[in-house]
Amino acid sequence: MNTTDIHEYMSARDAVGHGTHTASTAAGALVPDASFRGLASGVARGGAPRARLAVYKVCWATGDCTSADILAAFDAAIHDGVDVLSVSLGQAPPLPAYVDDVLAIGSFHAVVRGITVVCSAGNSGPYSETVINSAPWVLTVAAGTIDRTFLAKITLGNNSTYVGQTMYSGKHAATSMHIVYAEDVSSDNADDTDARSCTAGSLNATLVKGNVVLCFQTRGQRASQVAVETVKKARGVGVIFAQFLTKDIASAFDIPLIQVDYQVGTAILAYTTSTRNPMVQFGSAKTILGELIGPEVAYFSSRGPSSLTPSILKPDITAPGVNILASWSPSVALSSAMGSVNFKIDSGTSMSCPHISGVAALLKSMHPNWSPAAVKSAMVTT
Repeated sequence: MNTTDIHEYMSARDAVGHGTHTASTAAGALVPDASFRGLASGVARGGAPRARLAVYKVCWATGDCTSADILAAFDAAIHDGVDVLSVSLGQAPPLPAYVDDVLAIGSFHAVVRGITVVCSAGNSGPYSETVINSAPWVLTVAAGTIDRTFLAKITLGNNSTYVGQTMYSGKHAATSMHIVYAEDVSSDNADDTDARSCTAGSLNATLVKGNVVLCFQTRGQRASQVAVETVKKARGVGVIFAQFLTKDIASAFDIPLIQVDYQVGTAILAYTTSTRNPMVQFGSAKTILGELIGPEVAYFSSRGPSSLTPSILKPDITAPGVNILASWSPSVALSSAMGSVNFKIDSGTSMSCPHISGVAALLKSMHPNWSPAAVKSAMVTT
């Protein structure tokens, strides 16, 4: 592998962060005062903190996860005598036949030797028949929400205040900022729909510079991160993104991003059209506990039935996978402005999978003679 143009280690050391996050969720030691730049502060630990952790690196900073590496990792884990394998990876539909699926093949050999294999269900929800890793011998994990969220106040120039979701933990401007509606600052060649959702290249940098931009989710552009990148490239200083709200909060590291529902977005839009000099100020993000109803299946979590074997019920189980705090590789800079961190909040079935792996490890420590089927049955029936 040519590592000239990428930051990578030719070892099991993590140069991306994903593996560190999942590994610490499964078996991380107890760490007091853990947080992501002050958010989600508290004691952090993995599901089975006294378990021995073996890491097999199959994915690289290039984004490649080769079949040879995956099968070699299964072989090495079987040889090393592990009790549980946590596999937070997979490919989106169409699903290959089990005899052609390297995860299905590798996990089958592991399960035959008494190793419980736990896999992520995929992040292609909320649509049906999108679940992956649906082989009947693996434990397939969907993502669920928790009762923690992160909120910040939005104060308009007319002293109206609203609340939105955010994970921005950087510095805010000390004074109010000018706010503009995305359609009003569109580039010459952009249509209204693209500009409204802050699609890439749709904004006029001269008009956006120094302003907060109000964007609205559309059918063609649903991602708040795309809006952030568009506004940042146009030298804007913040984004309010009106959308169908889910409990999965997007990350923004360089400029503030606050996600609001359509009702709040519409109210802010009405304010921008009612005055010649609309202004806005953002409050700092606060960790809010116990006010959300949870758990529920995450919006993004892939649903069953399996498109390959619909008669087999999948996913098998749900675990926390939204806004999960866990360790992060300090060799990875989140952004040029923020630098590296030791903990990060992330979402996905990659995050829910190691929660179940930790539980499986605890069960195996108490019942070392249980088969993978017994471990799976104990979890999905209680």
